[in-house]
Amino acid sequence: MAQSISAAQVKMIILACEAGMGSSLMSVNALKKKLKAANVTDVTVVHKPAREIPPEAQVVIVHKGLAKTAKAKAPQAVVVAFNHFLNDPIFDKVVKALVDKTEIVTTEP
Repeated sequence: MAQSISAAQVKMIILACEAGMGSSLMSVNALKKKLKAANVTDVTVVHKPAREIPPEAQVVIVHKGLAKTAKAKAPQAVVVAFNHFLNDPIFDKVVKALVDKTEIVTTEP
């Protein structure tokens, strides 16, 4: 698993979930809105079940309970885990890294 990735390299963020419904879909929409508000237009946010994360994924945002699954599916990806589906500070940190062109850092050991 990668420890970090330069935000300038990120073209797609996968927000992974367990079943693909409900709270995680709201998180995807909230992240898209935050990116749009920050004028980040060159990064796509994709919603996928954790078991369908492609191995070539760059950045995977996932609930902490699914972080091990994400790491197994995309061992080279930066895995960013959150605790709360809505208003978790990790979403703002990712957006800030993209705006500032800094590093997106894994939150999982």
